[in-house]
Amino acid sequence: MKNKDISDKPGYSLSRRNLLSFLGVLPFAPRMLTHMSESQYSAQKVLLNEDTLPSKKLFAIKGTFLNAAYTHPMSIGSAESIKSYLNLRLANGKAADTIDEDRNTARTLFARLINADADEISWVSSTMAGENLVVNGLGLPGTGARIVTDAYHFDGSLYMYNELAKQGADVKIVIPKNNKINLADMDAAIKPGTKLVAISLVSMINGFQHDLKALCNIAHARGALVYADIIQAAGAVPIDVHDSGVDFCACATYKWLMGDFGAGFLYVRKDRLPLIKRSQFGYRQLKDMKSHIFPYDSAGNSPFEFIQGEKTRNYFEVGTLGNAAVPALIFSLNYLLHTSVDKIQNYRQPMIDKLQQELARLGYQPMTPRESTSPIVSFALEGAEKKLHQKLATAGINIQLYENRFRISPSVYNTMSDIDHLINVLS
Repeated sequence: MKNKDISDKPGYSLSRRNLLSFLGVLPFAPRMLTHMSESQYSAQKVLLNEDTLPSKKLFAIKGTFLNAAYTHPMSIGSAESIKSYLNLRLANGKAADTIDEDRNTARTLFARLINADADEISWVSSTMAGENLVVNGLGLPGTGARIVTDAYHFDGSLYMYNELAKQGADVKIVIPKNNKINLADMDAAIKPGTKLVAISLVSMINGFQHDLKALCNIAHARGALVYADIIQAAGAVPIDVHDSGVDFCACATYKWLMGDFGAGFLYVRKDRLPLIKRSQFGYRQLKDMKSHIFPYDSAGNSPFEFIQGEKTRNYFEVGTLGNAAVPALIFSLNYLLHTSVDKIQNYRQPMIDKLQQELARLGYQPMTPRESTSPIVSFALEGAEKKLHQKLATAGINIQLYENRFRISPSVYNTMSDIDHLINVLS
């Protein structure tokens, strides 16, 4: 028995593709349209004609939604794209099984978005799963390794490093000053012998964004590797992993990538892969498998032969992956590439600036650097959740409330009138 290319089925079938890709397949559009439902076709037409922001027609949002950093609404086109997969699961003959091709397509689109090679990308179930795979692959648990992070990193990650500290790791947490993590403080913390620097490129707390290239230069000069959580950055701010030199980064897809839960990406710089030891094992790591015990098998010295693949995904993908998010993600990644993250950032910035200016004027305590260009702006307010919840709910406004702070995160469907509405309610 021989199971060839278990981890990767190459090819890109256009026979039932439910998107009009912007990767040069538009000449095939007439052929593709015959395999679309009317609703899917309409959604794709909207995408093709959506040349300006805001992209309100792509979404079915009710009220004023300014909470994309929590969970970004899925677009109508992504929701329609999932129907092809549901037809496959219904086994009703309305969709062919192209999930492997779809998965490779999404991997390639994401690689383009962050300027990586597709072979440097692995599917993971979540951002935290990706960070755990890196930490374990580097063999850090149970050692005295020095790890540098900061207080703006994801709280689940800080918990993980706290647990590693209990096992003997030397964990240094850099504390913010003036709503920033100063590069000089990171520089002082990254001592020779540091094994890993782990940060969130854009902080979920207040939108602070590291200078990733400068941080990598400091870390690499002292022999340290750099991991970046990019869940609040990918799709929201421009990312160039090759230019920055970052060694590892990961994200889920349900925030600014406009995908869904249970699907994410892990990037590993190609020349860093040999530093990783496989910490989990499963069939998706295999390039080939042969048996020598069943009828008509060839003879062999052992019952089974296993040949591991050497691409990034062969180190980290183990077993069954969530599939429904993949077609949704293909649509949203095409949208992001077509629109461009730079254009989205430039469109959003006046909204961020106005929030910074007006809410500070109203007496709310700023938590975000004034010069920030990320999609997140935060303010401190004692008793924020109790004071603001009902007022915002009555006005139909959705922002992220915490006990003593609140976070606002506009996206491509928002306009300045949404910002004015929020400011009026908070005043």
